[in-house]
Amino acid sequence: MRFDRPAPLPAASFLQLMWLASPALPVGGFSYSEGLESAIENAGLASETPVGDWLLDQLHITQARGDMALIAKAVGAWRRADWGHVRELNDWVLHTRETSELRLQTEQMGRSMADWLRNQHQGDETLMPAVRHLAALPPTYPVAFALAASTTQAPVRDVLLAYAFGWAENMVQAALKSMQLGQSAGQRILARLADAIPTAADHAIGLMDSKRQAFSPMLAILSAQHETQYSRLFRS
Repeated sequence: MRFDRPAPLPAASFLQLMWLASPALPVGGFSYSEGLESAIENAGLASETPVGDWLLDQLHITQARGDMALIAKAVGAWRRADWGHVRELNDWVLHTRETSELRLQTEQMGRSMADWLRNQHQGDETLMPAVRHLAALPPTYPVAFALAASTTQAPVRDVLLAYAFGWAENMVQAALKSMQLGQSAGQRILARLADAIPTAADHAIGLMDSKRQAFSPMLAILSAQHETQYSRLFRS
């Protein structure tokens, strides 16, 4: 019996996706909690289960319907050198950040990713026009991540899996630093997120531009509260 299987991702592309998902990537992701620190302070997230539930909601409501759906489109736009669509997607990110700290986060991480790409690919004259275009936008993080991922041979779904796992790992680390959760609890939360990421990626891929959305009023309120929170570890 013959089974058709997709060709394996080349090792270089697989390793590049792992690199992009790594918390060690110098874009500053570790310094943000994306509202989680404020939720712990103001919304009663006091233990493992509610933290995991909150992050799962964020994965499905804000990531899959927003940034992940945008990255799915942006990867293709970068690969086609469709600068007009890239700019439209970048503008959408800027216009849908509902608080100043969330906008500052995406701008800072976008600039850092552009700098990293410039340093990593200085001699690549085929990529540098795209990097220069990114730097001139000004860049947002989802659009910059999409450019970095577009240089691999990875399918869009694999790109989204890498992006979402990197986001999940950062959020779990933020939880561990913000409250009394042990490493084992953190790994259980990460396991719940990892189980949900493929479904979130599939949902994101299936969304048309007209269906993409950024509507999370409670997250916006918590982010606004975080901007004046008395004691905090994170920049968002």
